[in-house]
Amino acid sequence: MLYGRGIEQDQIRRMLTRAGDGASCALVLHGEAGIGKTALMEYAAGLAGPGRVLRTVGIESETELAFGGLHQLLWPVTDQLDRLPAPQAAALNAAFGVSGESVRDRFSLGTAVLTTLSQAAGGGPLLCLIDDSQWLDRASLDALTFAARRLHTEGVVMLFAVRDGVPGGQITGLPQLLLEGLDSAAVNAFLSDRVATLSPYAREQIIEQAQGNPLALLELPAALTAEQRAGQLNPVTLPAGLSSPSSRIQETFQEQIRRLPDATRAMLLVAAADDSGDLDLVLRASTRFGATLEDLEPAERATLVLLTEHTLSFRHPLVRSATYQDAALARRLAAHRALADALDGEPGDAQHADRRAWHLAAATTGTDEAVAAEMVGVAQRAGGRQGTASASASYERAAQLTADSAGRARLLAAAAFTSAEAGQFHRTAALTDRINALALDQGMLADFARVRAIVELDRGSPGQAARILLECADRLGRSADLAPVLTEAVQTAQSSGDRRLMADVAARLPESPEYAMARAMTGPLDAVRDTMRHAQAGDGGGEAGFAERVLAGTYSQLFADHRTTLDIAVACVRDCRAQDVVGWLHTTLHLLAEAHMSLGLHEEARSAAMEGLAVAQQFGRRHRETYLHATLATLAALQGGQEQCTDLSTAALDYADAHGIDLAAAHAHRALGLLDLGLGDAASALTHLEAARSRVGHPALAAFLLPDLVEAAIRAGQRERATEPATLLAQWAQAARQPAALALSHRCQALTAPDDQAEQHFKDALRLHDEGTTQPFERARTELLYGEWLRRERRRTDARNHLRTALETFDRLDAPPWASRARTELQATGETTDPDSRPDPLLSRLSPQEREVIRLAATGATNRQIATQLFLSPRTVGHHLYRAFPKLGITTRTELPLLLSQTDHPSLPQG
Repeated sequence: MLYGRGIEQDQIRRMLTRAGDGASCALVLHGEAGIGKTALMEYAAGLAGPGRVLRTVGIESETELAFGGLHQLLWPVTDQLDRLPAPQAAALNAAFGVSGESVRDRFSLGTAVLTTLSQAAGGGPLLCLIDDSQWLDRASLDALTFAARRLHTEGVVMLFAVRDGVPGGQITGLPQLLLEGLDSAAVNAFLSDRVATLSPYAREQIIEQAQGNPLALLELPAALTAEQRAGQLNPVTLPAGLSSPSSRIQETFQEQIRRLPDATRAMLLVAAADDSGDLDLVLRASTRFGATLEDLEPAERATLVLLTEHTLSFRHPLVRSATYQDAALARRLAAHRALADALDGEPGDAQHADRRAWHLAAATTGTDEAVAAEMVGVAQRAGGRQGTASASASYERAAQLTADSAGRARLLAAAAFTSAEAGQFHRTAALTDRINALALDQGMLADFARVRAIVELDRGSPGQAARILLECADRLGRSADLAPVLTEAVQTAQSSGDRRLMADVAARLPESPEYAMARAMTGPLDAVRDTMRHAQAGDGGGEAGFAERVLAGTYSQLFADHRTTLDIAVACVRDCRAQDVVGWLHTTLHLLAEAHMSLGLHEEARSAAMEGLAVAQQFGRRHRETYLHATLATLAALQGGQEQCTDLSTAALDYADAHGIDLAAAHAHRALGLLDLGLGDAASALTHLEAARSRVGHPALAAFLLPDLVEAAIRAGQRERATEPATLLAQWAQAARQPAALALSHRCQALTAPDDQAEQHFKDALRLHDEGTTQPFERARTELLYGEWLRRERRRTDARNHLRTALETFDRLDAPPWASRARTELQATGETTDPDSRPDPLLSRLSPQEREVIRLAATGATNRQIATQLFLSPRTVGHHLYRAFPKLGITTRTELPLLLSQTDHPSLPQG
C-alpha cells in the first residue's frame, strides 16, 4: 500500500490507460533516496500486469560498463532482434558485444531500441521501468532517453527513477515529476500501519528526523532499542538537523550491518563491490574470506538482502552504499581483488572481461602497466560500441595506472576526446587541464587543440576557441595536421563575428590552393570571385572531409549560390547518415535548413532545423543549438508567429550573449527585425536589424540582413541610415556575381535611388530574380515593394499586377504578415480582396512530422525506411500516414507522388 501518493498514482494509471489505446509517453520520477520512487514503479508494474513489464536498474559499480543497463532491459525481448531492419539489428548486436563489431551510429542504436520496444508492445501496452537511472551507464541512458523522446503511438510507457543530488544523474528533455515528503496525514497513517508502538516523544522525534521520507519512517524506528521506543532514553542518537534523511538512513543501515558476524559482513562487502546480482560469483569470490552461503542467513533474516537460487540483491541501494562505505580501504581492495580472481578465466562476453578489468583497477592503489593495458582494452571495446562515456572513464583510469608521463598524456587526451563525443563537456574541460601538451606528438596535439576548441565552443566563446586553434597552428608549423586545425579556426572565428580575429586566421593560411576558399572567407570581398569554383560538393568522407564540405556550403550560402549550398548540404546529410558520422549531423542539417529557407522552401527548412535541434540537444551541442533556435525564429517570423519567434530568439540571444557568439546573435536579432518588418513596425524592425549589423564585422557575414535593414530604414523614414547598408550590399553583390545577390542589390537601390531611377532598378531586380535560382519569397518582396512604389506614383493599374502576384506568392508560402501587407496595398489601389479566399496550401493541413513522413512516403520509402531516417518507430510512421491521408483527400500512398507533384513546391533534392 502507498501512502500519500494518490496524485502520482492517478497520473501513472492514466498513462497506462492511454497506452492501452496506443498512446506512448515517458516520465522521470525524481527525488531523494527513500522517497518512494521504486514503490511507485512497483505500483505501475502491478497495473501493467505479468509479461508487460521490462525492467533495468542502474548499478553504481557498473556505471562504466557500456550498455549493461540496456542489455538488462531488453534481454526478455531479444527474440525481437531478428525482426529489426538489418542496420538496427547490427547496432544492437554490436552494443551487446554479440557480433564483435563496432557501433558506428548512436542514432541507429537509439532507433533500434525504439523499434524493439514498439514491436514488443504489439500485444498490448508495454511498461519499461528504469530504476536508479543516475547510475545507469551513459551509453544505455542515452539510447533509452533517445527512444523515450521519440515515443508517439507505440503503446509504450517509460518510467525513469532518478535520485536527486547525484552528479551527472539528471535527465533532460522528458516530463519530470518531483516526489516530495509525505504530508502529516500520510506520515501518521504510515506509522500507525507499518511501525510498532512508539511513545509520543519517540514518534515526534522520528517524524521530525524523517521529514516525510517513507524509508526513513520505516528504518529509523527499526534502529531503536525497546527503551528508546518507550521514550525512556533519547530515541534518536543521530544528530537532528545536521544531515539529510537519506544520510541518516544510510547511517541506520550501517548500524545494522555492524551487528552482523564478520563472515556475513565480508560476503556483503563482496556483493556490494560488484552488485551484479550474480550469487555464484559472490560465493566464489567470498571463499577467499572463508565465507559460505550459510553466512548470508543473518543478512537475509535482517532483510538487508534478497536471495533467489541464482541472484543476490540489496533491499535498497543505500544498503549497498552503507556496506561499501563502512568498510576499511584494505577490505574494499581485497574484495575487488577477490572478484577479479573469481572472474579470471571465466568464459563470457566483452562485458564479462570489462568487469574483471575494472575490479583489477579498483584493487590497484599505485601504478601497474599490465592493469593499465587491460583498461585501454576496455576503453577500446567501449568506444567501438559507442559507449563513449565508458571509454573515457576507462582511458582516464588507465592514465592513472601508468608511470610513463608521455603515455599518461596520450591516455588523458583519449579520455578527453571520448568525453567530448559523449557530450560531457565539464568533464572534458577538467581532463584537458590535466594534460601535459608538451608530451603529445603533433597528431595528438592537433586533436587535443580541436577537442579544447569544441569544449570552449560549447561552454565558452567561439573567439577563445579560435585562439586555441591558432596557438596550435603556430606550434604545428607546416605539418600535415595543420589543415583541419585551420579549417575549424576559420569557422569559429566567423561565429565570433570578430573581423580582427578573422584577419589573424587569414594571416596564417598558407598560399596553397586547398586554402583558397578559407582565405576568401576571411579576406576582402574582392577575393571572392577567384575562389567561387572551390565551393563545390566534394566526394570525400570522414571528419576532415565534412569540415571542408561544410565550409564550402557555408561559403556558397554567404555569396548567394543557394543551389550549390543545397547540393552540398543534401550530400553531407546523406553521407552523415550513410557513414554514421553523427558528430557532423546537426551542423549539416543546419546548413540544409538555411539553404531550404533561402530558396523559399519553408516547411523543408523547418523540418531540417527541428531535426538538427533534436540532434544538438541530444548531444549537448549548445553552440549549434543556438544557431538552430535563430533559424527556427526566422521561420516563425515569416509566418507572423510573434510568441514563437520571440521565445526562440530570446533563447538564442541569452546563450549567444553569454558566450560571445555574435553571428548567432545577429541571426536572432534579424529574426525579430523581420517579424516587425512583416507586421509593419518599421521603427522597431530598424532597431533590431541595426543591433544585428553591429554584431558582425565582415561584409559577407552581414549580407543576409542588409536588404531587410535598407527596407526598414526607408519605411521608418530614416533614409540616411539606409545608405551604408545599400552600399555594402552592392559591393557584396558585385563580388558574388550571382543573380540572386544582384537582384537584392537592385531592389535596395530602387528604394534609395531618386524616383527617376527607381523603376529601372525594380525591373532589373525582377529580371535577375527570374535568371537566378528560384527564391519565391524574395521575388514576392520585390513585387510588393515595386507595387507600393507604383501606387505612390498613382499608377494603380500597374501596381495591382505586382501586388496581386506578391499576394498570391505570400499566401502560397503561408506568410500571413506579408500577405496582409500586400492585401492592404492592393485594397488601396481600389481592388477588393477577400482575406478568406487565400488558397489552402496542401501540406499546410498537416503537422510538421506528418509533412516529413508524407514527403518520404511519396518517394516510395517503406514505413521502416522512413522510421530509420526520422528516428521514429514504424508504428508511429503508420499512425502519421493514417492521420494524413484524410487531410489530403487520398486513401493510399500510391496517390502521393501525383498529389505532391501538383503542389507549388519546386522539385528539389531532399536530405
